[in-house]
Amino acid sequence: MPMDPWQRVEAALKGEAVDHPPIALWRHFPEDDQHVDKLVAHTLDWQRRWAFDLVKFMPSGTYGVEDWGAVSAYGGQANGARAVVGPRVVHTDDWLAIRDLDVRRGSYGRQNQALKAAAAALKGSVPILQTIFSPLTTARKLSTERLFADLRRSPDALHQALSVITDVTIRFALDAIDAGAHGVFFATQLASYRLLAVDEYERFGKAYDLRVLAALAGKARLSMLHAHGDDIMFDLLADYPVEMINWHDRLTEPTLRDAASRFSGLLVGGLNEHGALEKGDLHAVEAEVRDAIAQTGGRRLMIGPGCVVPVAATDAAIGAALRATRESARQPLRTS
Repeated sequence: MPMDPWQRVEAALKGEAVDHPPIALWRHFPEDDQHVDKLVAHTLDWQRRWAFDLVKFMPSGTYGVEDWGAVSAYGGQANGARAVVGPRVVHTDDWLAIRDLDVRRGSYGRQNQALKAAAAALKGSVPILQTIFSPLTTARKLSTERLFADLRRSPDALHQALSVITDVTIRFALDAIDAGAHGVFFATQLASYRLLAVDEYERFGKAYDLRVLAALAGKARLSMLHAHGDDIMFDLLADYPVEMINWHDRLTEPTLRDAASRFSGLLVGGLNEHGALEKGDLHAVEAEVRDAIAQTGGRRLMIGPGCVVPVAATDAAIGAALRATRESARQPLRTS
């Protein structure tokens, strides 16, 4: 018997049998994501067209730094993301100028205004997650690459800023829940061995991440952790209090198969957004879906991209991922 999105996601979270694995894909809507009404319209059109099992709300990736004075622009990036072109923190002392914000105004306020309208239109039919960034990720976007020098030579200044950023992030996340989100998509872009040592991420990253997630305890119904980048600190993140975890499983360790024994919740991935999806190789897209299901036995799995789907991804490629996922229950499972 067909399941609805909530039934499918909740059964998958428990490792129970599903009619087919849940699936969700998400993408940016560049330039239009600067306008509340346009972002709402795109969100609803995307979901109504594809009927995914989860809606990851898609504000621009720089919304969290603009109210502090950082300047961003869209330069035609393939993934549709904006880039910081004018950082707020240029000198070490600038960290001390990162002061509290009213998250119901400015860029922060617009994101939850848009989410509230989208959630109201969806009427709870599907889980919807507001995108938030880890405090350290926000700090990097405020300062770009100088973050790494200040983290090591002026840690007190950075800690002071991170404390402010964390409080702002918590209030924004709680407002998102009040606006109709069922949880958050919590993105960290620095839990990578290429960028930081483990003890550095524990002090400047995880300590603040857990403060945010603790504030959502008992309020969020389900949340997803996104570990961005290569050579991620998967085991350091695996005990975060979230129901789902997403990373570039086609591009960096661990595989879905290896992760299944290291995280107790729902694994989200299987699709290489920079590969078959972007190239429009329909057979390869379908093969990735089948392989992801084979790696996990189809349990505790949501088919999804490692990160945002490129704006150039075709309807045919997205349709291929959906078709392979939804037809998987009628096909014999082959392990790879």
